[in-house]
Amino acid sequence: MCLLVGAGYAALLYSAKAPWSGAVNYALAAVRFVVVSFLCFLLLSPFLKSTTTTTEKPTVVLALDDSKSVALFTPPAVLQQATTGLTRLAETLRQKGFAVETRTLAATGATRPDSVQFRAPATNLDGLLAGIGETFQGRNLAGVVLLSDGLVNQGQAPEFTDYRFPIYTLGVGDTILKKDVSLPALGYNRLAFSGNQFPIEAELAYDGYGAGTTATVQLLEKGRVLQTKRVALPAGQRRTKTTFLLTATGTGKRRYEVRAVPLAGEFTLLNNAKFAYLDVVKGKLRVLLAGAAPHPDLKALRAAIQQNNNFDLITYLPGISPLKNQDFDVAILHQLPARSGVGAEVLAQVAARRAPALYVLGAQSDFGAYNRLSTGLTVQPRGTQTDDVTPVPNPGFNRFTFEDDALRRFLAYPPVPVPFGEVKLSGGAEAALWQQVGRVATQKPLLVFGGTPARRQATLLTEGSWQWRLQEAVEHDDKPEAYDRLVLRTLQLLTQNANRKRLDVYPTQDAFNTSDDVTFGAETYNAIFERTYGEPVTLTLTDERQKTRTFSFAPTPDGAPVHLGELPAGLYRYRARATLGGQAQQDAGEVLVQEQQLEALQSRADHNLLAQLARRSGQRLYFPAQIDQLAQDIEKAGYKPVIYEQEDLKDLINLKWLFFLLLALITAEWATRKYSGGV
Repeated sequence: MCLLVGAGYAALLYSAKAPWSGAVNYALAAVRFVVVSFLCFLLLSPFLKSTTTTTEKPTVVLALDDSKSVALFTPPAVLQQATTGLTRLAETLRQKGFAVETRTLAATGATRPDSVQFRAPATNLDGLLAGIGETFQGRNLAGVVLLSDGLVNQGQAPEFTDYRFPIYTLGVGDTILKKDVSLPALGYNRLAFSGNQFPIEAELAYDGYGAGTTATVQLLEKGRVLQTKRVALPAGQRRTKTTFLLTATGTGKRRYEVRAVPLAGEFTLLNNAKFAYLDVVKGKLRVLLAGAAPHPDLKALRAAIQQNNNFDLITYLPGISPLKNQDFDVAILHQLPARSGVGAEVLAQVAARRAPALYVLGAQSDFGAYNRLSTGLTVQPRGTQTDDVTPVPNPGFNRFTFEDDALRRFLAYPPVPVPFGEVKLSGGAEAALWQQVGRVATQKPLLVFGGTPARRQATLLTEGSWQWRLQEAVEHDDKPEAYDRLVLRTLQLLTQNANRKRLDVYPTQDAFNTSDDVTFGAETYNAIFERTYGEPVTLTLTDERQKTRTFSFAPTPDGAPVHLGELPAGLYRYRARATLGGQAQQDAGEVLVQEQQLEALQSRADHNLLAQLARRSGQRLYFPAQIDQLAQDIEKAGYKPVIYEQEDLKDLINLKWLFFLLLALITAEWATRKYSGGV
């Protein structure tokens, strides 16, 4: 059909008499026939089918365990024999039509086995082999030749994993038992309460020492020996344990060192010490809840306090629940001092202990006695008159924050009675809540924080807050969270130690190795220890030679650590500084960067693991002297190149050269007609 259209178009155009010769006329007709026919053919959307054939050689990967233990415990002559033998193996395999690549634990990009530096700080054979499997998935992987001593200290056990490719293992290292004592692990809780005893359990590993041998294990802090234990090394075992029992004193971060005193003939001392890091904190805060008489407020306050496990509650009611000379950290005094004079013994103990206190004022309160307590608030009521008010947060109060959800819940609180009269703030006191009468927000305080840094005091000017908790519980499925948070934050602010840090900067690990990226965590808090973000922090590290390094950063909501990079081995003291809420804050501590010990924990090569790993893939274990045999076995395995065919369909109309060919033909036709006198 395309040819008929082309022939008809050419015949119609060139059948008439023309000013050029007959030969030219036939040539022009032929050109027009070709162009029109081909254009009609292109309208049918023809395509070209092409087949591409590629050949992929079988690939052998030389996987080298370049960890420190290989260099430490393999005789140099044997290690050199192994690496030069693998280099020779690679050349032999390439001559036999194989592609050969080299992989290491450290991913140094070495292309020749004899140029590999054995410096990796840990051994993860599973990670190495699994990475090779992922890289060569879908490719012609003939097998992996793994050089290793079989000592694994990271990752999964490789001998029980199916890697789905042949593994030829090449054993190095030394299987001769050496005399050595090490501390592979310490067992302890990272958190201890001040005044409590806590254990540090040291696991002691040993090889090459017979019955009757005794090791000496020391517990040190800042270079000072705290305790010493003599530990018998039982025959027929390789590990034993000993426990140090300490009493936590003070508060803050503590670093202890457990050290095994070297024994005669020890092969290495790199694994004789281990460090324990603890955070010693104060125990639970004891809250005294005292009232002049039974009242619904007491039940509401009690329920709010019991929502937090960090508080222990002590109650007092005259004639019902007496105070038995119990210790407490903060007091809630409901309508105390009272006009009836009850509770005098409680007030005396609060004053004697200089304990922080929350005063809840009401109809039974003795306002004259209260005004003499120097809480930062004075109340001069007019008789027994009261105002009914609801709480409104003071936007200028920044010692703690109110969530949007809490603000919405406050709007639904029922009005509660407060004394009607003159109320004055003094002595640096600050209102957290204002009184709202009806829809009118006033500047009269409802919840006030005052006192001195040595003795913080707060005052709530209503005895009806139980209605707030009840209303909130009814409307929010028995979850009065806004009320409970208000009570707990009030207690937290009252018990906040003036010297307690609001800037907490700490290393993210107990200790780092010289090959690690040293990272720090940082937390900043407001006055009641709610997290804040974005404040600039300056961190200064000082090493044992008094050389300093300074870093600047800001904590972020995602909790991302601060990356300091690799650091030389040593003990660093750090100091962090920041300005939080207009006040300068700082934190200090220590961080240990030590030489990697993982590779020194075990000196005896584990060739049994290598044999199991090879056997699972149908191969066997070789040694450096058998590398030539290994080359022959790989060649005999009959690994073949893989031929891949790929078909490609391409629309003919997308070929650019066809466009230019048709354009050239049309141009030649037009030029010939023009030159020959045609229109």
